[in-house]
Amino acid sequence: MAASAQLGKLKVYISVDMEGVAGVVTADQLGPASFEYAKFREFMTRETLSAVQAAKQAGATEILVADSHGNMENLLIDMFPPDVRLIRGSPRRLSMMAGIDRTFDAVIFIGYHASTNNLQGVRAHTFSSARLTRVALNGAVVTEGAFNAAVAGHFGVPVVMISGDDAAVAEVRSLVGNIEGFETKKTLGFHSANSLTPEASIAGIAQKVKAALARRGDFKPYAVKAPVTLDISFKNYMPAEVLAYLKIVQRVDSHSIRYVGQDMVDVSDFVDFISSYNLALEP
Repeated sequence: MAASAQLGKLKVYISVDMEGVAGVVTADQLGPASFEYAKFREFMTRETLSAVQAAKQAGATEILVADSHGNMENLLIDMFPPDVRLIRGSPRRLSMMAGIDRTFDAVIFIGYHASTNNLQGVRAHTFSSARLTRVALNGAVVTEGAFNAAVAGHFGVPVVMISGDDAAVAEVRSLVGNIEGFETKKTLGFHSANSLTPEASIAGIAQKVKAALARRGDFKPYAVKAPVTLDISFKNYMPAEVLAYLKIVQRVDSHSIRYVGQDMVDVSDFVDFISSYNLALEP
């Protein structure tokens, strides 16, 4: 049991993506230059606030929210109560799970999406829709949700609830376990869905967060056995070729590499590096 629970506290970590938010179906909602982004960052914020308020009603005494979509500067932070802290901006170590540690008691995922290997899922991808075609841990293909659950599991913290489209919820549950899940929409295709309204999604998220925290003792951390073998496949040929110049990287086929990390933090650092580094990095 985490230290905070032993002290009679309930410390909750909330990681928030955007593709799984109700109504999101295309890039028109997902980036600052898109015509619906302003409205949908508000919906993203309201879904997150619903999780925050429900967690408090379930007894949470400390909440950390990680803005984890795109540039990681999406949530309208002036809408949050003063006792909530937020992580925003990138790059950052542990990326979508920045700030997680052993003092937390539960993790909640809001607005998550399916993996790039899923035949279904709105805007389904894993870390980079433009660059990656597969990410696996110890041979098991993972979503961002499962990968992030494994990071939390490294610190002994269980994921208790996820919201997103039906494909995202089912895919994470298939690896992480039967956590509480709320479907904000049913996928019809990569760029289409049968969606709830924002108000219905907000209400449903609150209900599932309360249910998850009420039975948080039923959930176990998603622990990936160390050392951790990470396999990544790229859409293009050159990243695999150049990364294989490093002695710590094995090129397993023309588009794929393998890296063996001592634990999930090590593996997460490797993924963050290859996702963030370019020669033009400047302040």
